[in-house]
Amino acid sequence: MNNYLKSPLNYTGGKYKLLKQITPMFPSNIETFIDLFAGGCNVAVNVDAKKIIANDISPHIIELYNYFKNNKLQKVEDEIENIIKKYKLSNSFKYGYGHYDTDSKTGLANYNKESYLKLRDAYNKNPKSIKFYTLIIYAFNNQIRFNKSGEFNLPVNKRDFTQNMRKNLKLFVERIQKINIDFVAKDFSDLEIPKNSFVYVDPPYLASTASYNENGGWNDENEFRLLEYLDALDARGIKFALSNVLQSKGIKNDILVKWSKSKRYHINYLDYSYSNSSYQTKNRDKSSTVEVLITNYSPCINGLTSS
Repeated sequence: MNNYLKSPLNYTGGKYKLLKQITPMFPSNIETFIDLFAGGCNVAVNVDAKKIIANDISPHIIELYNYFKNNKLQKVEDEIENIIKKYKLSNSFKYGYGHYDTDSKTGLANYNKESYLKLRDAYNKNPKSIKFYTLIIYAFNNQIRFNKSGEFNLPVNKRDFTQNMRKNLKLFVERIQKINIDFVAKDFSDLEIPKNSFVYVDPPYLASTASYNENGGWNDENEFRLLEYLDALDARGIKFALSNVLQSKGIKNDILVKWSKSKRYHINYLDYSYSNSSYQTKNRDKSSTVEVLITNYSPCINGLTSS
């Protein structure tokens, strides 16, 4: 995976580990690459295209990406450090675990809990992108979750701003400031798709119990809307690739299965492997998950089967 950049955001179902399987199946010489559900943006920042549009319905995420894009790396890092200092959060990268009377196994949750809750409360009262990212650093499993009232509500993590997180942030910020990429916050159906586009689609999975399906998130209606939208792209001659699962942990996506069988699209089966949500399920049965990339063109790639 050394040739791929990893997002500084830890999204459930993020595609970093599948990039080496997915990206070789993309068309060559992409004019405009559109990541319709950008999420952690692992795919968008690792493609080669003249123009990239990363869309996500969450304004929090898009505002953060635009903050990264429009500010120098040193400023981003300095502002994070200032928030860490202001709220008296741990900084094991600078001082080590011993400075906080703990070790890496025990972690820093007890030390940071009170300070983290103060930062979380401050962010919910006055949302700012740099506070949002610092909150993610200290949030459980570095993930993102909002309640029905729109408040960030994850508990504290046992880690802080680690060396790996700093590295991922640095490479990500440098990358998006180098390439021609725009970040947009729209419902997928409202995004204008130029004729010369290639559209990558990684929606919330209907056959999933992930946090993005909480609070009435992705449902059958949205699934039908998306599949009709993809059919409309196909009718316009626009190539697309849809990441999804036909089934996961005993949950089958009957809507997707029926749709995929009724079309002449190509179902490319992937080797499923995620680690950033492993805490949710003990003794996961990987064989119960069928991860696919559905394309309306025939990918030229060896080692993966399509039907």
